[in-house]
Amino acid sequence: MIIIKSSQEVEIMRQAGRVVAAVLERLKEEIKPGVMTRHLDMIAQREVKKYGARASFKGYRGFPAHLCVSVNDEIVHGIPGARELKEGDIVSLDFGAIVKGFHGDAAITVGVGKISSQAEELIAVTQTALMVGIKAARCGGHVGDISAAIQSYVEGKGFSVVREYSGHGIGRDLHEDPLVPNFGSPGEGPLLQKGMTMAVEPMVTAGSWRTRLAPNRWTVLTADGSLAAHFEHTIVITDDEAEILTLV
Repeated sequence: MIIIKSSQEVEIMRQAGRVVAAVLERLKEEIKPGVMTRHLDMIAQREVKKYGARASFKGYRGFPAHLCVSVNDEIVHGIPGARELKEGDIVSLDFGAIVKGFHGDAAITVGVGKISSQAEELIAVTQTALMVGIKAARCGGHVGDISAAIQSYVEGKGFSVVREYSGHGIGRDLHEDPLVPNFGSPGEGPLLQKGMTMAVEPMVTAGSWRTRLAPNRWTVLTADGSLAAHFEHTIVITDDEAEILTLV
């Protein structure tokens, strides 16, 4: 069931979104060769407490960390640990925060030092695809409008959108209806209504869209070992353009 949010609930989600954005900005400062991914998780834990919020992911369905850190061919749900970042890596940081019972959720992908031209293009295309998808999110339209816009842009640039994982509604629960796939057709899917809140999150690969699951049963990787990037914002549907809630 799709839950329409009141203006007061949207304001709380805006507060949660600002926390998420601030934590991600702080984490970006730590991305350099030699940094262990668990160090990033420690910073996320500290920063979210500073804002009087709680991390959305810690303990969610058993997830063991506050932050998802996915490196190179890892698409989503990377678990922070002893892995050291290396020059040329690309790193996706996915973070959620809870304020007064409501979630915000966002993700960014950044390079470690000097990265390849392919990696640079992949990151740029994925980030732009997110904004293209958000631009297509208009009251009276359909979820498929967002999906089709993302797919068309990404595939037009020679990359692939992941099909087995998608964006989602968000609010009191981290994952609510509707699903927001990154592929589809305009005019399909649920109607977009004022007050709907969603996490739009293109996951893009430099090779095939097919995926595999790591032995830890959490981390999702590209099946062919190609690089992957991930960007995400939480948005609310308004009478006009969608509003991004995960901004500082």
